[in-house]
Amino acid sequence: MPSPGRPRRTRWLVESGRGHHGIPSLRVDVFLVVSSSQGLADNTVIAKVNGAVWDLDRPLEDDCSLQLLKFDDEEAQAVSPPRPWSDAVCGPLIDLCRGPHVRHTGKIKALKIHKVSSSFLIYGISFPDPKMLKDWEKFQEEAKNRDHRKLGREQDLFFFHDLSPGSCFFLPKGAFIYNTLIEFIRSEYRKRGFQEVVTPNIYNSKLWQTSGHWQHYSDNMFSFEAEKETFALKPMNCPGHCLMFDHRPRSWRELPIRMADFGVLHRNELSGALTGLTRVRRFQQDDAHIFCTMDQIEEEIKGCLDFLRTVYEVFGFTFKLNLSTRPEKFLGDPSVWEQAEKQLENSLNDFGEKWVLNPGDGAFYGPKIDIQIKDAIGRYHQCATIQLDFQLPIRFNLSFVSQDGEDKKRPVIIHRAILGSVERMIAILTENYGGKWPLWLSPRQVMVVPVGPTCEEYAQKVKQEFHNKGFMSDVDLDPGCTLNKKIRNAQLAQYNFILVVGEKEKTSNTVNVRTRDNKVHGERTVEECVERLQHHKTCRSLNAEEDF
Repeated sequence: MPSPGRPRRTRWLVESGRGHHGIPSLRVDVFLVVSSSQGLADNTVIAKVNGAVWDLDRPLEDDCSLQLLKFDDEEAQAVSPPRPWSDAVCGPLIDLCRGPHVRHTGKIKALKIHKVSSSFLIYGISFPDPKMLKDWEKFQEEAKNRDHRKLGREQDLFFFHDLSPGSCFFLPKGAFIYNTLIEFIRSEYRKRGFQEVVTPNIYNSKLWQTSGHWQHYSDNMFSFEAEKETFALKPMNCPGHCLMFDHRPRSWRELPIRMADFGVLHRNELSGALTGLTRVRRFQQDDAHIFCTMDQIEEEIKGCLDFLRTVYEVFGFTFKLNLSTRPEKFLGDPSVWEQAEKQLENSLNDFGEKWVLNPGDGAFYGPKIDIQIKDAIGRYHQCATIQLDFQLPIRFNLSFVSQDGEDKKRPVIIHRAILGSVERMIAILTENYGGKWPLWLSPRQVMVVPVGPTCEEYAQKVKQEFHNKGFMSDVDLDPGCTLNKKIRNAQLAQYNFILVVGEKEKTSNTVNVRTRDNKVHGERTVEECVERLQHHKTCRSLNAEEDF
């Protein structure tokens, strides 16, 4: 007990590991000046107290851990710029907002009004340094140029129509990308023991009541009445896969069962929330559900992580991993959770990539691994899913005959997707590549350009030869364009390879090869050219133009 008349002391553990003592109700900013330096106080934007964001002018009441965040920290940027900034009181302005906020306007060294909405909303952004504002403006311009809606329109890939909001119309070249992605995943399924299934689009609402989705998700489902029964379009595949697992008795010898499904899904997103391919109502996923025993979780998760790395390396993505564990409100036996979390942890350690523990952020029905990919301009996107589920097997009363042949045991479900929504992945890839698709995924792989009219028949023949080998090939026979103009048009349209043919090439059955970046590879036989491009296409090379 403190001595009478002496103030109670509290202890604050700063992230450096040093402990500091002070009186209760001391503000964070005052603590910084007193215990550290004015420089640290000036550069700190926000604090975290026991893991929760904390205004700098908010008092420290009790013993706590204290983390100091500067502006270059992602969490600091989330509570100050680049989100629109406001203060509770600023001159004559009084506004109610959640915060935390920048302590005072003296922290702002660069300010820009970047958008005005109607007559009453003005969007601004501020930074503690003018260079940061310039970097932000450069980033915004780059993001605008890479916008998948803009590139999709320019490259004739897809469009949307008011008569089917949130449902994309993929044109032939966009459909090529769509189908190529699906075939890529299918090729990996064959190597990894996944079995593809086809399930219905429409289910009786009783299914969703059993799964629990009707109680919590029905507002996001398209439902209708038929013959005095309520039906709904499926927003996810897992309940249907549970029916498929349960349609006959299962033995431990069959497990793990890896079901994959590219079925069409529908979710009733609000019209105001629909955004290009990133938020749609109709979509497909590379969806899979693994039914396994508790003892098989670790190996199955290792397989999922390896699958994920293989796919993302092909795309050229780096990624972050977070293990999200049991939340405060959860269902099931704590010991089962602990066993599963330990297996996830072992799988991540064996995987060899850096990962971060995110305690208490798992779903109520099981722990999960959150994966975020990083694109070419530094943005992170959530695509892949690796989620354990202990509850759906209980809700559907799923079981398998155990090894001793007497007891029936409950399987565990692993929800797994790598691309996530194919539509959303196409949006991310479009913006990541800036419309410059790698050869294997490109809807414009080869353009044949004849030097003159006498070579047009040969150009058609070359184009057809590439077409017969499975390439997306075209020939430019426009009489109104010069040779240089045709080459330039093909480069601007992002054809990976431009094959120029003249009298010399016609005679020798060759083509003159150059790339969209104007790298000239010179004269090659048609056979050699087909062979080289086929190699890069099969290997899914990211730099076929350079490595030709």
